[in-house]
Amino acid sequence: MINIYKTGNGTLLQLEKPEPGCWVSVYEPTQEEFHRLTEEYGLEADFVRSCLDEEESSRVEREDSQTLIIVDTAVAEQREESEIHQYYTVPLGIINTSSYVVTVSLRRNEVLAAIAENKPAGIDTTFRTRFILQILMRISAGFVAYLKQIDKISYSMEQKLKGAMKNSEIVQLMGLEKSLVYFTTSLKANLVTIEKIQRGRVVKLYPEDEDLMDDVGIEFRQAAEMASIYSGILGAMMDAFSYVIANNQNAVMWRLTIITVIIEIPNIIYGFYGINTDTLPLRWSWIYPLLVSVVATAVVAAVLWRYRKF
Repeated sequence: MINIYKTGNGTLLQLEKPEPGCWVSVYEPTQEEFHRLTEEYGLEADFVRSCLDEEESSRVEREDSQTLIIVDTAVAEQREESEIHQYYTVPLGIINTSSYVVTVSLRRNEVLAAIAENKPAGIDTTFRTRFILQILMRISAGFVAYLKQIDKISYSMEQKLKGAMKNSEIVQLMGLEKSLVYFTTSLKANLVTIEKIQRGRVVKLYPEDEDLMDDVGIEFRQAAEMASIYSGILGAMMDAFSYVIANNQNAVMWRLTIITVIIEIPNIIYGFYGINTDTLPLRWSWIYPLLVSVVATAVVAAVLWRYRKF
């Protein structure tokens, strides 16, 4: 799908055809739209293909009057079988031409959707460099928002740590840890791309955009640091979960063993009195073995309770 926007009267207006100073938003393009981008809009075919490659890494490339910037963006999807969100990253291509900015994504991007709905203030597509930096700023904010969600989920699971008995908690933590690995790797790659942009060789930077460029670099560094910290915390929590589950299972097995021992005492005593022999005391009375069973069971239960380990 191809949508064209341009800032006018303080808001984003949708256009039918591209014109200088506009923003061309492309996601899930068909083969026909791909040819339209390369032939009618004059975009480099290799650039568009790179943007649509799900395994493409973050980088910057320049060809004639066009500059390709690929950055990883954070994505969250809810699993069908549960309410748990799955977090991962997908590449977003930003192609800066001499007339307008084109964003190409393999799927609908929440960052670009928010910009298209004119939610962020101060968006102006006519200033191409500033607009690109604003997109990068929103991408870093998306990483931070999802990292905070992961932190809240891990904190809620930490509250369940004490009574954990199943492997489902560990599976959920493994999913979050996998997401943090994706985030950490993507943020490191994005930082390299941001540093290349900061040099001003691939994208022309204007003096009024220097502060925004510095803010973008700071935001990505903070997001990378948050992802690294959360990853370490989550790894330690997974180890703790494993130990707690093992201890809880040991406690259950210990209790079952104690119950088995206590129940077995009357069986042993009545088994002795079931032997055909005259050497047992008061073998003709059922009261005596009953009293012995009750006393022995109470003594053993008290001793085991006194020296319990769980």
